[in-house]
Amino acid sequence: MHPLETLPATVAAGITTLFCDIDDTLTHAGKLPARAYAALWRLGEQGIAVVPVTGRPAGWCDLIARQWPVAGVVGENGALAFWERAGKLERLLHPAVCGAEPHARLLALRDVILAAVPGSRVASDQPYRLFDLAIDFREEPPDLGLAAAERIRDVFVRHGAHAKVSSIHVNGWFGDYDKLAMCKLFARARFGVELDELRERAVFCGDSPNDEPMFAYFPHSFAVANIAEFAPSLAHLPRYVSASVGGEGFAEIVDALLARRGRSQS
Repeated sequence: MHPLETLPATVAAGITTLFCDIDDTLTHAGKLPARAYAALWRLGEQGIAVVPVTGRPAGWCDLIARQWPVAGVVGENGALAFWERAGKLERLLHPAVCGAEPHARLLALRDVILAAVPGSRVASDQPYRLFDLAIDFREEPPDLGLAAAERIRDVFVRHGAHAKVSSIHVNGWFGDYDKLAMCKLFARARFGVELDELRERAVFCGDSPNDEPMFAYFPHSFAVANIAEFAPSLAHLPRYVSASVGGEGFAEIVDALLARRGRSQS
């Protein structure tokens, strides 16, 4: 991972799209700092489309797509995407999302996990989810630590589910999709372009293991400084890293990107 100062101005000049995680990338201690939110507006003002890519639920994504300065949002680790066009909300579901029967399987898994990992609990945003089960290991007290998160993930996997560890939750689901898979569908539906054609002109910003497919795919990927906690377990690291954590780190990334764009145009 390299400091932001090494980002070439020629790369910054060509960026048209920024994909980013939300929790502990845009936020810090559960809140969205003013500087990070302002950075989203600054990107839009410079003609850079912003697309949050998150494990948060469909209910949250509805609000984000309507009220944040973004081109759309990918939610529930790739199960769905929402965006506004001509004042109307459009929705896209990944073809691999499952119906009612997997919900029963997730409910059964919930009980297995809660019994197997003392202190684990269903995430408080679960009522707004459509397709996955989120188990909280850190968002609300007590903080169970990464070892517990890995045990939760292992239970999901042993029962045939996909599972990803974020900075706060372990998300599990049935269906062959992830953040990257839905970003490819989103780019086609929202922008009318294949993501493979866009990837050299796009960046991704994240902070945790569930962002690893995005770190691996995008040649110009970023992380905020709190990635350091997870870095030893990642096979694919981001190319650049900020000096600060969370939303302040995200604002640093945006500052560096826009400053270098300006330098290349002067």
